[in-house]
Amino acid sequence: MNPRIERLRESLEEPLLVTNPTNILYLFGFKSSNAALLVGEDRARLFTDFRYSEAARAVEGVEFEETKRALLSDLAGRLSGRIGFEADFVSFAGYETLRSGSMEPVPRRGLVERLRAVKDDDELGAIKRACEITDRVFERLTEERFVGRSERDLAWTIEQLFHDEGAETVAFETIVASGPNSARPHGRATDRQISRGETVIVDTGCVVGGYASDYTRTFTTGFVEGPIKEAYALVLAAQQAGFDALRAGVRGIDADAAARRVVDGTAFAGMFGHGLGHGLGLEVHEAPRLSTESTDTLAAGNVVTVEPGIYLEGRAGIRIEDNVVVTDDGVRNLTGFRKDLITVG
Repeated sequence: MNPRIERLRESLEEPLLVTNPTNILYLFGFKSSNAALLVGEDRARLFTDFRYSEAARAVEGVEFEETKRALLSDLAGRLSGRIGFEADFVSFAGYETLRSGSMEPVPRRGLVERLRAVKDDDELGAIKRACEITDRVFERLTEERFVGRSERDLAWTIEQLFHDEGAETVAFETIVASGPNSARPHGRATDRQISRGETVIVDTGCVVGGYASDYTRTFTTGFVEGPIKEAYALVLAAQQAGFDALRAGVRGIDADAAARRVVDGTAFAGMFGHGLGHGLGLEVHEAPRLSTESTDTLAAGNVVTVEPGIYLEGRAGIRIEDNVVVTDDGVRNLTGFRKDLITVG
């Protein structure tokens, strides 16, 4: 018996057609770019085309049916009745295809994602191993030369370090943002050469066992002006306020507010423009959210990032990001790498 499928069934009002590949991977460990899973009261049916049929037949606990490559069109011709579909994943064109036959598609949201948000021991173990590798990569990064190299070159070095340390792959495109580029919260590594006396934000992570880590640290390349050091200390304080607020039962919007108050009560008010954090797991960004717009309530077993930042337009940016497990009485930090303001050459 598949416990994840049983938990999903408890929340269903009608059979659910799962088409998000990450959700199918979570429920049955099957990885494909073109598959669907129909979960009913007493059976689960896996659909995919010839390219994945051999692997699909090997999946235990599910009935396999081979389809044409035009998956949704094929399903529209073989399924009937009231069936839920993943409204956050299926496009409007896909919805029209599903309703072109005898099926009555019903939009449903977040049913599998809510299950994924609470990690079991195996999932937590994989994330912990990803964090341990990321710790080692950041430690090795402090020995690398920054000044005179392009952001893109340093990002490539970081990806090589992850390979050397045993990661399956990087979790996302590594961000290296220096000087004025670091004032853009989600900039990309460019050909800009890193100079002396500026901040460098490094945002990176890796995948182990399918699960991701996601760290950010801010370095300096020599003397920086007083406001930057002041902002760095403030970001650390905001992160600690976020940690102190986090526990099972707390709303994501309230955890965000606890950290935001630390910044908004200073001359840097308004310079922390993104959310405090997000869920982490099979995807780098998943439920729950910690932000001013969050509707989520935290539960024990959530893994979230805590990443306040301050961005001085055109000058510099500071962000510090850790990965933590939410518990009934607080958090357990999986991030081991130091958080003092490190000067690199």
